[in-house]
Amino acid sequence: MNKKSATIYDISKKLNVSVATVSRALNNHPRISQATKDLVMKTAKEMNYKQNNLAKALKSGETKNVGIIVPFVNTNFFSSVIRGIEEELSPFGYHVIICQSHEDVNIEKRHLNTLLNAQVDGIFMSVSKTTIDTEHIRNILDTSNTPIIFFDRKKDIPGISTVTIDDYRGGYIATEHLIKEGYKNICHFSGDLNLEIYQNRLNGYKQALIDHHFQVKEENIIPTGSSIDAGIEAIKKLWDRKSIPDAIFSASDFAALGACQELKKRNIKIPQEVAVIGFSNEPFTQFMELPISSVDQTPLVMGKMAGQVFLESVKENGSGISIEKKVVLAPQLYIRKSSKRK
Repeated sequence: MNKKSATIYDISKKLNVSVATVSRALNNHPRISQATKDLVMKTAKEMNYKQNNLAKALKSGETKNVGIIVPFVNTNFFSSVIRGIEEELSPFGYHVIICQSHEDVNIEKRHLNTLLNAQVDGIFMSVSKTTIDTEHIRNILDTSNTPIIFFDRKKDIPGISTVTIDDYRGGYIATEHLIKEGYKNICHFSGDLNLEIYQNRLNGYKQALIDHHFQVKEENIIPTGSSIDAGIEAIKKLWDRKSIPDAIFSASDFAALGACQELKKRNIKIPQEVAVIGFSNEPFTQFMELPISSVDQTPLVMGKMAGQVFLESVKENGSGISIEKKVVLAPQLYIRKSSKRK
């Protein structure tokens, strides 16, 4: 049988001290002697006292909880961002509540309401691909002081800070690398263009072609999902219409992996006949039999930076000032066998 939790009144009665003294000792009040604090803490432990965190939160105005909403947690990118946020906030006593939208804006809305009802101190968010209308997010700004920080996938909403990488630059350096390796007919697997990150990667791809005097061919831009199956289907589509490229820049590592699998199935040599480069630098890209070149999004750094932006916003709100921040991190290209011909 579980031992019943004691209250501060029980501790007060046992030690023959006031309830106020017990409360102050438990909250490390400077006017209470260390000897009294030690005695109260020892007695509280012996009596199975559990502090009422809700009451403490109502009194302080802080719950020391933050919410994180991501499309999925089972990718290295999002799990690494979550780790970065947690590592940055944990020393300050914060705990994280993780929610998955499953790329569904209605689930995203429900999670936002749940987190607000739980009175979290802040919300970190990477929007779903079905988040087109942002009224549910804008309403929070109008009705709550809870800071929101977008990371990776964002919407341009005044008053919300963002932490992203330069996706445009990432698309540019990936495409430029293929051009410098001597590839002439470079195809792009674009991802879901409803999301700004994929639109920026596409624009970087286009600009690199233009700057190096290549024609931008719309038939070389293949809308794809961010899955292995999407990469397989994109290769089938290209080969069926006999629009065969000599290089592929995929906006997703998973689609790049699918492309490699289907090319291998068709006995197409990588990178001699077709080069492949992805985006995100998922761990599998470097441990494959044929390692895949990829653009790294520095997710751990992104998470830590998002945590720092939140902590700064907490300080600013305390002074009555709130400053919107836009942090853009530099992408890094990792060149591996899948694209290195020279």
